[in-house]
Amino acid sequence: MTKIMSHNISIQKVTESQVTNIDFNNIPLGTTFTDHMFICDYDNGTWVNPRIIPMGMIPTHPAAMALHYGQAIFEGMKATIDANGNPMLFRADKNAARLNTSADRMGMPNFPEDLFVEGLKQLVDIERSWIPPADGSALYLRPFMYADEPFIGMRAANHYKFIIMASPAGPFFSNRIKLWAEKQYIRAAAGGTGEAKAAGNYAAAIRPTELAKAKGYDQVLWLDAVEHKYIQEVGTMNIFFKIDGKFITPKRDGSILDGITRMSVIDVLRDKGYEVIERAITIDEVQEASKNKTLEEAFGTGTAVGIAYIQEIGLEGETIHVSNESPVGLEVNNTLNAIKTGKVEDKFGWMIKA
Repeated sequence: MTKIMSHNISIQKVTESQVTNIDFNNIPLGTTFTDHMFICDYDNGTWVNPRIIPMGMIPTHPAAMALHYGQAIFEGMKATIDANGNPMLFRADKNAARLNTSADRMGMPNFPEDLFVEGLKQLVDIERSWIPPADGSALYLRPFMYADEPFIGMRAANHYKFIIMASPAGPFFSNRIKLWAEKQYIRAAAGGTGEAKAAGNYAAAIRPTELAKAKGYDQVLWLDAVEHKYIQEVGTMNIFFKIDGKFITPKRDGSILDGITRMSVIDVLRDKGYEVIERAITIDEVQEASKNKTLEEAFGTGTAVGIAYIQEIGLEGETIHVSNESPVGLEVNNTLNAIKTGKVEDKFGWMIKA
């Protein structure tokens, strides 16, 4: 069992923050980082030396095993400010548990979940001035783990780094999006790593995503690896369809990510009285629902995107029209944002004060 020698997190702060150089009304996506990062090392079967230090480069040996054999996993989450000015985390315990699910699949050590949450809380508290104030904006948090042992050979590494870095982020999608249903490339197959948030899953998606963008689409809608008809998920999102008054989302079968936003949206929809069905759904069923006017709306869900409203789906020369409006998706998005910012009661008990 993985153990931690101490939960005492040492802190070394920068002498001068760079936050004064940031225009929160114009935040470049994924290129601006806060002053500090959290780091912890795995050595001799133990996680040691948890620390918060100034953001900077990390020396890496050319033989670091993650570079050659792909032992690298990550999480994505956000910190917001509530009505009283407190920095808040959304369901951080779920991210901690999912990181370890990914670690198990990738042959990596578990990271202590209480230290995961404590590291997040202390880092976010230090970086609270980096949290953008505008609605829909947040401080994006990226916990990740990778094998940094210098060794050329096919086995699990014995040394790892766990790091949390942070980046202020505005709303991801401001317009309705278009998806391309991919029938040549696949994202995941039964028995693979589809349910793990592994770096390699995203590397394999880059080429087909670029091809979809060249066709005028925003992201790929992934189909199953065998029949190329069962919907799995979108490039950076899980997906929901409202058909004939009911919400349908692909069931978890080991090939799709167990999205934190996905599970939260299911709870919010059910709380609002909607029926949510987790089952296999085909692209043909969605196409037929569009033709017979029972496809009422569809949206993607994810930490980075929040709720992304889907306009249409391209499919081998055809266009599946979804909807021009997403009233329920908008309602759910507003509810989640209100919970995260303390504007409505958090009756689900999701928020954690940093």
